[in-house]
Amino acid sequence: MKIAFFVSAAVMVAVALAALLLPLMRQGRQSGRSRGVFALMLAIAFILPLTAGALYLLVGTPAALNGVAAEAERPLTLPQAIDELHTHLARQPGDVQGWMLLAQTSAMQRDPAAARDAYDHVLKLAPNNAEAMVGWAETDSMTRDDHMIEGRALELLKRAVQLQPDSQRGLWLLGISDFQHGQFHQAAATWRVLQPQLEPGSKVAQAVAEQIAVADARAGGAPAGAATTAPAAAAQGAALQVQVSLAPALKSQVVAGDTLFVYARAENGPPMPLAVAKLDASQLPTSVTLTDAMAMTPALKLSSVTHVFVGARISHSGQPIAQSGDLEGDAGVVAVDSKTPIKISIDKVH
Repeated sequence: MKIAFFVSAAVMVAVALAALLLPLMRQGRQSGRSRGVFALMLAIAFILPLTAGALYLLVGTPAALNGVAAEAERPLTLPQAIDELHTHLARQPGDVQGWMLLAQTSAMQRDPAAARDAYDHVLKLAPNNAEAMVGWAETDSMTRDDHMIEGRALELLKRAVQLQPDSQRGLWLLGISDFQHGQFHQAAATWRVLQPQLEPGSKVAQAVAEQIAVADARAGGAPAGAATTAPAAAAQGAALQVQVSLAPALKSQVVAGDTLFVYARAENGPPMPLAVAKLDASQLPTSVTLTDAMAMTPALKLSSVTHVFVGARISHSGQPIAQSGDLEGDAGVVAVDSKTPIKISIDKVH
């Protein structure tokens, strides 16, 4: 705080005191009081505020006033705002809108577990909140390595779409769940309900049309009379030809019933494959073409990235997640638009 401020403040105080004291001085003269008393009163009027200001400058903390003002003007950071929201919800746990805000913020911060927990609080307070149902299902799938939508998540999605038939996110995620579980006709039908709600010609509408084409292709062809704006080639999209062989030293470790997985996943992204083929390990050596139609979810497919990690695994348990004793091999990172056959030798034990 500048010295000029204190001087100005002292002057204003002095003027105010003088305005009060001068009438008293005039009355004192009329009553015969001495001039010394009048001089003392004027001294008090001017010297006291100036002395107080000087004393504060010497022993006080004037800079602290600047700090208080600056602190009041400084906006909260996002982490500080989230902390304050947590504090508020601890005091008022029944605030539905507060929990919704926390859920949406946590999802934006890429913390799906925290977002799911917040949506769970909303559903305890408002069991028929369709937006919270969809949010819970979506964030639950994000916490899973396989990104599957099933169990409670699927039940909530179905309820949400019943309560709010025009829920675009709900319909999209419900179609993804159908697709993940191999119900391709149902996935296409769900997304066709979504189509009329989208702006014609928009990127979202085009993406949904492409996914309908993929689902129809996986189901064995589009149903009669079905309309879609996606070109027929969209059902194929990106494609990588992969040739897989087994190292002679590991042949004795393959037994009847073992499963071969050939997959491609994003170079930098979630571990869930963008395309995966499942075969009997007895077919080795073999050749397989990975395409967009082999995506586990329509939103994550080969053509959504430029480079992928391509690998192959022989699973003794039949599960796609690697386990101790599985046999593996990979071709490293390759370009999605590569036309050259990709060769993999399964030569390692997990």
